[in-house]
Amino acid sequence: MTAPYFDDGTVTLYLGKCEEIAPELDLHADAIVTDPPYGETSLKWDRWVDGWVELATSISNSMWCFGSMRMFLAWRDQFIGPGWKMSQDIVWEKSEGTSLAADRFRRVHEHATHWYRGEWRGICHEVPRDRWHGADNGSRNKGGSRGAHLGEASTRRYDDDGTRLMRSVQRVANMRQRAIAPTEKPVGILEPLIRYACPPGGLVVDLFAGSGSTLEAARQSGRRAVGIEADEAQIEKAAARLSQTVIGAAP
Repeated sequence: MTAPYFDDGTVTLYLGKCEEIAPELDLHADAIVTDPPYGETSLKWDRWVDGWVELATSISNSMWCFGSMRMFLAWRDQFIGPGWKMSQDIVWEKSEGTSLAADRFRRVHEHATHWYRGEWRGICHEVPRDRWHGADNGSRNKGGSRGAHLGEASTRRYDDDGTRLMRSVQRVANMRQRAIAPTEKPVGILEPLIRYACPPGGLVVDLFAGSGSTLEAARQSGRRAVGIEADEAQIEKAAARLSQTVIGAAP
């Protein structure tokens, strides 16, 4: 059995290829949250890992996966073949673009898609809520027509608690000069996905751990996490990050 590269009792990090390490660990997670290499550039590290989506089916029935529209279309059969069904997507709106192409719109977003297997009722799906500061707070009757394409809503009294479901477009600043990995995701975009798909105290797995952001977001939100990373230089940085004391982590 491969020994952990880093383990603090809440998050654990392993060095190696996910297709080799994960079967050894016999993982059973509430959710996978991961950002695989898209295979869209000539960079050495940007190579699609064949079979990783199939591997994910042995770990969890719920998965958030970051990627571009091009990536999901190119590799759609690897998602659909093992029986994954897509429930939704969110858009991460970045504060700064990443595309170098001068003949396209400036790309300032990435997709994160949620996939599940089996029955939906058996999948954790607790949408986080944001504090609302609009003018329509209060108690009122909710119902009537929502338009021809949505049908009739049941009439019921709605007591506004001052919150709203988080929106499917989330604006979170890029890591910029703070990043320790080329495609590092900020904790701010990862934490809502983890809260949605994994109950408190549950287990999150990241098959491409990179900077360790997913593990850090899980720890801060009161979840456990296991990450696997193949790049030794990168995992050293991630372990150094995770070894720092977390102040104000969620219970």
